[in-house]
This record gives sequence, C-alpha cells and structure tokens, in this order.
Amino acid sequence: MKNMKRENKKSLLLITPSRIIAKGIESLVSDYSGEFYISGILSDLSRANASMLKNTGTDIIIIDPVIFDFHDRENGRSIVGELSEATVIALENSSMGEECRKQYDDTFNIYDHPSAIIRKLRNVTRSVHESPAADSHELSAREKEILVCVAKGMLNKEIANLYKISVYTVISHRKNISRKTGIKTVAGLTVYAMLNNLVDSNTFE
Repeated sequence: MKNMKRENKKSLLLITPSRIIAKGIESLVSDYSGEFYISGILSDLSRANASMLKNTGTDIIIIDPVIFDFHDRENGRSIVGELSEATVIALENSSMGEECRKQYDDTFNIYDHPSAIIRKLRNVTRSVHESPAADSHELSAREKEILVCVAKGMLNKEIANLYKISVYTVISHRKNISRKTGIKTVAGLTVYAMLNNLVDSNTFE
C-alpha cells in the first residue's frame, strides 16, 4: 500500500551533513506536501554514497554545497551531474556566490517559508515536464553522441572537451536524454545504449 501511495509522488534525495537540516526538510515535506517523499538522506558524497546515488533514480536532489571542498564548490552541480540525471536544488548559504548559485536548477534557504520551498519543488518538477526537449522521445544526433560517451564511462568534463562545448551544455543534454528515455541511472542508460545498438559489448571488454 505504501508503494502504491508513492507511485504518483516525486522522490527527493537529501545530501547534507546536518541531521537537523535533513530532519527539518523531511518534516516539511511530510507536513506540507502530498506530492513528494524523501527517498534517502546522504551525509556526503563518499565513494560508497556516490555509487549508491549513481544507481538511484531519484527525481530531485537537494544538496548542501558545504559537502564540497572549497575549490570544488563552483563545480558542485557538475560533480552531481556525473552521478545522476536528477534535477538539483542547492541549499543557499552566506558564502554562496552568484556563479555557484546559477549552476543549480534552483536554490532555497532554510529560512524560507515552507510554502515557498514546496512551491520551488513544484516549479522545478513542472519545468521538466514542460520542457520542449521532453516533447519528443526521439534522441537528437548530439544526444546519441553524448549517450555513447556516458555509456563508455566518460565524465562530463571529458565529453565537453571532446565536443568543445561547456560542461553545463553536457549536463543539459544528459537531462534531456534522461527525460526522453525515462532512465535516470548511468547503468540504465548504458543498457539502453546497448539495446539500441549505439554501443556493443566489445566496448566494455
């Protein structure tokens, strides 16, 4: 029964070292919304957690940028994009610069009113469904190229360098691929690429 109730809800995965913040967001989602549920809470992106995230098809990731080293914060969205095709919302903090803020799909502050936070969750969910790229299920030629790279295990930065495009453009293509195929994990996309003859088993030998 519990799984049936979740079928029409969007899953949220929290990544924050603060149990207080995690519990607060979990309580907010439970009390103010019947549209979302918390599918998991990670305290960091250690190897084990990164591996789990890579194989978890969550809809929205809410991340606290403090989990990243200072030098990695400007690339936080890209780092998460290597692991998941989910929409990523960041928790704002006083040290977050404009460039850092712009890389995420949206941001919110822990001091925002609960209704404002729920509204942002709804907006990012709506933007995915209303995206023109999601109207067609046919992958473009460039999306197929990106998919092949993903299946080969290439990082966003490597793909960007190969095609001389920005990392953010690669992330955008990957999100479109995920929307069109309905697959959010790298493992799933790899299988999809093989089944559609974009790569063969010899690629992985």
